[in-house]
Amino acid sequence: MAPVKSIEDCEGVPHAAVFPTEEPKTIRLSLDEGESVGAHSHPERQVILYLISGEIDLQLDGESHIVQSGDVVQFDGTREVAPAAQADSTALIVLAKKSD
Repeated sequence: MAPVKSIEDCEGVPHAAVFPTEEPKTIRLSLDEGESVGAHSHPERQVILYLISGEIDLQLDGESHIVQSGDVVQFDGTREVAPAAQADSTALIVLAKKSD
């Protein structure tokens, strides 16, 4: 049987592991308006961010990308990323291992 989980049931703020022991790593990110996550990277990963609700300013290597509810962004995890919520926001982030 495939695991099914509600995003609302995920515990942890601002990050919550959706399926803690499974690959690819799947994270729910919740930020209140004005909150942000400091610049960081995810080496060895490809990243897909789906914004479920809200609006964020997604900084990638210092370049601003306004991401709105329903948008999907894909980027290499070696890039420096820093999301900042422009409104209360919830995103689903998939961190897939890069293939050789």
